[in-house]
Amino acid sequence: MSAVFTFLRGSVTRTVALFSFFALSACIDTGGGAGPSVNTSRAVPVALLIPHESQRGSDAALATALENAARLAIADLDGVNIDLRIYATGGQPERAAAAATTAVRDGAKIILGPVFAPAANAAGVAVANRNVNILSFSNNPSIAGGNVFVLGNSYRNTANRLAQYAVSQGRNRVMVVYGNNSSETRGRDAITAAVQAAGGTVTATAGFELSQNGVVQATPAIARATRSNGSNAIFFTSGGAGALGLTTQLLLDNGVSPASQQFIGLRRMDRPATMLTQPGVQGGWFTVPDTRLHASFQNRYTAAYGSPPHPLAGIAYDGIAAVGALLKTDRNDALTIPSLTRSSGFVGVNGVFRLLPDGSTQRALAVATIRDGQVVEISPAPRSFGGSGS
Repeated sequence: MSAVFTFLRGSVTRTVALFSFFALSACIDTGGGAGPSVNTSRAVPVALLIPHESQRGSDAALATALENAARLAIADLDGVNIDLRIYATGGQPERAAAAATTAVRDGAKIILGPVFAPAANAAGVAVANRNVNILSFSNNPSIAGGNVFVLGNSYRNTANRLAQYAVSQGRNRVMVVYGNNSSETRGRDAITAAVQAAGGTVTATAGFELSQNGVVQATPAIARATRSNGSNAIFFTSGGAGALGLTTQLLLDNGVSPASQQFIGLRRMDRPATMLTQPGVQGGWFTVPDTRLHASFQNRYTAAYGSPPHPLAGIAYDGIAAVGALLKTDRNDALTIPSLTRSSGFVGVNGVFRLLPDGSTQRALAVATIRDGQVVEISPAPRSFGGSGS
């Protein structure tokens, strides 16, 4: 059982830090239309705040990958001249705030990064009244707003895509199963809102203590509930590095049939790679980036730098791609909030995306499943946006 259920507490803690799910207050509102005037006839200074000089060893590889991806994006731009300036944050809020202040003093017209939510929040506050916007690499919506955008994919975005797909496939009675911590309860809330918005019904929510014993004790009751409340789908907030493997396996052992109750994962079901052989996730639904664009980026990055990119590297590429697309319009208001939030969005290495007025990012995602130990796309990512963002 322990082989199926590996919490990897250190890795989980690091992942939470990496993806920045902290309860932070949003940056102060700078007012609509905020942003500098730019002269596109000259190289436009763009600051990149990354965790160089961090005390955490893994941050060095992350910082290098973000810088590499940004430089690869600049090389791909046609007719746009960007002066990329690198600032080390050490992965710390205080240094991020100082770096942002220095970058603006040096003439930066927009800031890309930082990665971690506390650092991104601090940077945003530090330059909130300097008329410069920040495209952070965090995915924590609590820091979004004002002069700060979060480029990372959020629970809300993933839940919306999966809920809409599930309801379209007749899986409209959804039970939500979540671990009792702050990250997974936020996931539970995102799923609940998404299912309701898609026209489905949340039949019940069921939490469990995030431990092996907690899952073992809770699963029989969860299995009984799914049968008694008429659920035809079970939406999990846990990932493969956490409780997903054990939870899905024990549900199978307790008589739950994925043919009757479709398994859906808020987090990717194929990571780590050992999950691909787990019986409980076979046939499950989860999201992946636009597979064609993502594969192209992976190949080009590897050819340029000799190794595959860090999973977060594409966000830096996307930030430069958005800035480049706006500067190509030759407008002096190219980097203001109305321009950044244009409804058509941008093309990134993981698919199309657009920045929303609330500071979050809507990303077009594909829906995938696992068949015979392989990831198979079952609903492609949209290639454009229709209507207003949500």
